[in-house]
Amino acid sequence: MADRSLRGIRLGAQSLQSEEGVVFMERTQHTYHCATCGRDTTLTFAADAEAPETWECRSCGAEALLKVEGGTVEVDHSGDKAPRTHWDMLLERRTIPELEEILAERLEFIRARRGAGEDPTRAKSA
Repeated sequence: MADRSLRGIRLGAQSLQSEEGVVFMERTQHTYHCATCGRDTTLTFAADAEAPETWECRSCGAEALLKVEGGTVEVDHSGDKAPRTHWDMLLERRTIPELEEILAERLEFIRARRGAGEDPTRAKSA
């Protein structure tokens, strides 16, 4: 770098690294087909990398399937778990009558606290 001058160069515009001594990996291309919008997406992977069966479609965001000779791969979604919501987890611990009782207790507590926050002398004079 001593032989190059940095004067007058725009930062980030050019790389000062050279490709000397760089060995590129072998590459292979895989195509993914989106059944929702009908578009094909071709992606480049390293030759020794295992291509995933699904990829997010770039145009519509749906699930695109890896194309193999004779069609696309079959993806088994039977093992996928549906995400549990807070309500689902709450219902695992409590029943609806218990939740209604807890709600009534909390509402009573909040109403009592709001009433207790008032000035007691003003309440008597009114």
